[in-house]
Amino acid sequence: MIHHGHAVSQKPSRVVILGGTGFIGRNLAKNLEAAGVEVRTVSSAEVNLCEAGSSDILAGLVKKNDTLVMASAVTPDKGRDSRMQIKNFVMGQTLCDFLEKSSPAHVIYLSSDAVYDDALALANEASPSAPSSFYGVAHLGRERMLSDVLKKQGTPLLVLRLSILYGADDPHKSYGPNRFFRTAAAEQKITLFGNGEEKRDHVFVKDACRLITRCAERQSRGLLNVATGISVSFGDIALKVQTLFQGKVRIETTPRANPVTHRHYDIAALLETFPDFRFTPLETGLAETLKEIRQIS
Repeated sequence: MIHHGHAVSQKPSRVVILGGTGFIGRNLAKNLEAAGVEVRTVSSAEVNLCEAGSSDILAGLVKKNDTLVMASAVTPDKGRDSRMQIKNFVMGQTLCDFLEKSSPAHVIYLSSDAVYDDALALANEASPSAPSSFYGVAHLGRERMLSDVLKKQGTPLLVLRLSILYGADDPHKSYGPNRFFRTAAAEQKITLFGNGEEKRDHVFVKDACRLITRCAERQSRGLLNVATGISVSFGDIALKVQTLFQGKVRIETTPRANPVTHRHYDIAALLETFPDFRFTPLETGLAETLKEIRQIS
């Protein structure tokens, strides 16, 4: 559950996005700018959080009235082993080193639902954190690092645990809509694990960014899962993508290597916090994604 620092929405003085040129960062910057919020995006080329001295560079960029969004991470497509985990820890420690010396007005950490056990069928904010992957361990560790530092500083921290995001400019090739669109366009096929039985909650990246913007405007703090509350199988999503390509794409199945697991969300906390928030229907989001992919191409 989260709590708001502002009773009504107020434009943040400025939002600084670490990882501002990434998938979420780019979309968030667009959403904030459309809302009339000043944005400063910071890429890894400008500040590499894995390098010594980066905390001092941050000190020269981030002001005390800023809202700081941590959207930077080494994602599983770049490695799934302990090396990836350690890099993420180093990035988190660099950020904490900065926050110990100069705290902004508000910090939003974009985490992942990988902090939950893969076998957890129904998740809410009270579900135990028991990550099954190095990536999940890294996010959970960074959550706790930031919480420890900012609690001492008295700075409000919001942790948003994101479910699977999809959108036109995702670079990660993650299994699901993003990969299905990519292979459908390039190879005229979609390949499923098994028959794609697993059900997951898929969030349109623009919806996630609208929610982050609203949290920044209310200076929200606490913990919230970002999910629609509706889980759909990968097989059904493949069929929806196939339909968008007017049936010109074939769906292939592969032998299953892992047992079938499902993930559903109880989003009562999100609905209580933002009762008027509405997610884009999956069919609408997928159609918009394909339209944007074709515009980019």
